Amino acid sequence: MNRSDVDARAVAVIGMACRLPGASGTDELWALLRDGVDATGETPPDRYDVDALYSPVPGPGRVAGRRAGYVDGIAEFDAEFFGMSATEAVELDPQQRLLLMTAWEALEDAGQRPDLLAGSRTGVFVGNARADHLELALRQGPDTATASQLNNFRSLLPARISHAFDFRGPSVVVDTACSSSLVAVHQAVQSLRARESPLALAAGVNLKLRPDEDLVMSQAGAMSADGRSRFGDAGADGHAPSDAVAVVVLKRLADALADGDRIRAVVQGSAVGNDGHTSDSVLNPSLQGQIEVLRWAYEDAGIDPADVDYVEAHGSGSPALDPLELTALGRVLGAGRPADRPLLVGSVKTNIGHAEAAGGMAGLVKAVLCLEHGQVPASLHLSTPNPEVAWDELPLVVPGTLVDLPDRGRPAVAGVSGQGSSALNAHVVIRRPDPVETPVETPAEPAAGAAPYLLLLSARGPGALEALARSYAAYLAPDGAGAAHSVRDICFSAATRRQHHTHRLAVVGSSHEELAAALTGSPGVDGRPLSAVAHRYRRGEDVDWEKLFGGSGRFVPLPTYPWQTERYWPGERHDDGGDLASWVLREHARTGFDDASSLTDIGIDSLAKLRIVVELTKRSSQDVDPEELGRLRTVGELRRWTRSLEAAAR
Repeated sequence: MNRSDVDARAVAVIGMACRLPGASGTDELWALLRDGVDATGETPPDRYDVDALYSPVPGPGRVAGRRAGYVDGIAEFDAEFFGMSATEAVELDPQQRLLLMTAWEALEDAGQRPDLLAGSRTGVFVGNARADHLELALRQGPDTATASQLNNFRSLLPARISHAFDFRGPSVVVDTACSSSLVAVHQAVQSLRARESPLALAAGVNLKLRPDEDLVMSQAGAMSADGRSRFGDAGADGHAPSDAVAVVVLKRLADALADGDRIRAVVQGSAVGNDGHTSDSVLNPSLQGQIEVLRWAYEDAGIDPADVDYVEAHGSGSPALDPLELTALGRVLGAGRPADRPLLVGSVKTNIGHAEAAGGMAGLVKAVLCLEHGQVPASLHLSTPNPEVAWDELPLVVPGTLVDLPDRGRPAVAGVSGQGSSALNAHVVIRRPDPVETPVETPAEPAAGAAPYLLLLSARGPGALEALARSYAAYLAPDGAGAAHSVRDICFSAATRRQHHTHRLAVVGSSHEELAAALTGSPGVDGRPLSAVAHRYRRGEDVDWEKLFGGSGRFVPLPTYPWQTERYWPGERHDDGGDLASWVLREHARTGFDDASSLTDIGIDSLAKLRIVVELTKRSSQDVDPEELGRLRTVGELRRWTRSLEAAAR
């Protein structure tokens, strides 16, 4: 393919978000990688009782390792933001809950407004292989097999995102074991290339809530004894499992450039392929299968494999798989490579553990960060190179320290590999954007005589709005991330690239300092030409922001939405709010309301009323007549009726 053909098929990574062990976002992930941190740790008791199962001596019913990679706060969720009652949030798989919030963060990072995407054929592709929350619930006995568990089937992982944001395109779970999330990226790229989807979210999610897989892997001898992945090391003894939630937002490169999106990286090509009968068992890896997929991926990308600068390997720390993977990389990407520029190879699994179906997505996020920063972090726990690898013959280097990507006078190129026990291999080829694909920063205005701009902030509630204002004040400070961007670009991005919620704040300023002062003090809008527009915005009116800013502007990253989370976990009680009516409304109302609000309008439909009857019968110790509840029409009627139930129960 010539360059024009390649560019026509290229796909841009325009947004990313993640929740990984030791990192609640991509900036924290880079700091962790840069500093060479091992974020794995002891299995917490709220996952399972590791003391009861661990044994250093292999045996039935025993796990070989005490440690793994765990994401903090998996019970935390902003149920109100997504219109869920407390009951719904408690019953919902935390994989879905975290995926919803991470998808929103990725869309914000991409500058894509969910309200403007509603009704579009945006696609959602999610790599996943676990349903631990559902499995644990069903193990509690037949009574737990309720209709609400339909919400926790794995097919609902992408469907939940599509429903929440009203996306009408493909919505697909991909399960090819440990290559799942990279296969999801491949499918998303194909959907974009075929113009089936104008925008796509590719994701991986993996939360380890039960020990079953650890028991199986321990019996197979594939579990790391100390919970550390030693990629390429002679002492590698298996993988350390981990949690992960990661989402990337993809768009055709030509469309992203036309729309003024921020190009974080370019997906130049990808390939997937099964080992077929090239190995002696479906579970055994195949050198030939890996070599074929690598060649297909670089053919698809139109890139000479010898020009690749870095590969984020599958890198699980398997004594059987590591030598095959490194040999395949050496043979395909080492052919024709000058001896003075060996291929850099690393694995994020050495930092955070093996996130199984989401592991490839964690690797992709790391690879994008490497291209952005022009550096490759150390791959940890490699002290003695595996003697099964022909290191002297293969032009490969696994960095033991932070190293700079070499300057070749062209955009740096990286590959990301994933291999599943399903015998499906995947490889994604990405490159750094060309300079012409990166919008030029607007020069900062001088402090004196600079034009004033309107900065808009909004949230779903007053608490979130206050938190967002604090985030923006820190962002605008001299040492904040916003100091690198002009006031105009910041205000343009906040106006045009963020969804506007009910609770709103508008301030005017000519400099970072003025805007920050207005956010931390009394909003300064009076006496300015923009004050009338600010008041209109606060009242909830729509404004043509593109026209107000005089045409196009440059999108820059902004502070993310400040989630107002609460803990939702099965078996834990929540505040009832004082009386039965408050409890019912807290659990089941999906919108704001007053006493005159219709129960139907706030989401309490006939199905919800059936559940309320069962719940009220238990809580009031009274027989509740479904027909009486069915006749209620407003919140005020509900309050009066529940008060009568409480009085009868005294």
